[in-house]
This record gives sequence, structure tokens and C-alpha cells, in this order.
Amino acid sequence: GTMARAPFSVLIFPYNRSSAGIDYAVFRRSDSVEDFWQALSGGGEDSETPTEAARREAWEEARISPDHTFNRLDSQASIPVEDPERRKLWGESVIVIPEYCFAVEVKRSVVKISEEHTEYRWLDFPEARDLLKFRSNKTALWELNERLRRGTLNL
Repeated sequence: GTMARAPFSVLIFPYNRSSAGIDYAVFRRSDSVEDFWQALSGGGEDSETPTEAARREAWEEARISPDHTFNRLDSQASIPVEDPERRKLWGESVIVIPEYCFAVEVKRSVVKISEEHTEYRWLDFPEARDLLKFRSNKTALWELNERLRRGTLNL
């Protein structure tokens, strides 16, 4: 059966640095009525920490191996719990869950698409930001871009 999901979400932005600049990978959802672009995302399972969930989701959705360095960003959003199954799972008192954001530096060739997405693109910051649907994604991407620009990602 499916594992119970812990009440939090994770968002992961893969990025790549080259002499041409920094590019970010964004992904197009294939399982939604709405057609939209976002970072890699998923929910925590059982007793996972947010970082463990980020490593697992990055592997499941993009074949990014867990031995990469995952940097936690400060950006955090609250996501409404609208799915009846999850409401049953977590109880009526869980109205919103936190979305924790991560960045992972990868070679472009590492990223492989899963069935959860129809396509992905490597884009510079303005292009990636404009494609993203959700404000939480845009904010996390902005933070990541600023940290890379200022050299404060690993501090």
C-alpha cells in the first residue's frame, strides 16, 4: 500500500553553473487538469525529514542521485490541504502544510524526466521565473538566484 505522507511538502530547484551563467531546471506537470510549470515537488513520507524527502523526490522525479548536496533555502510557503484523502490521513486540524525549499547543483546531463512531467527546460533566471505558476516557486527561485549571485548559498 501507499505510505502515509508526513504533513509537509518539498520544492527542489536543480541548477547548473557554467561560463555562460546560471540555469535552472523547471518542469511541466503532466498529471494535472491545469497545465503548469514548477520546480520538482512532492510530499514527505512517514518519519522523513524535509531534506530526506527532497533527496527522494529529486531521485524519483529527475534521477538526481541522493549524494548531491541539497541546500535548504529560507523561503517557505503554506500549502492548503484540499485533497480529501490527505484530510482523512492527517485529520481535520491540519488545514495547511509547510512547503520547504531546496536547491541542488547538478550537471545538465544528470536530469532525466519521469512520468510526472511532460517536459523540462533549462532556463536563465528571468525565463524560469516567468514560466513558474506559483508565487512560492517564484520566491524560492529568486532567493536561490540572489544567494548564488552573492555567494551566500552555503553559509
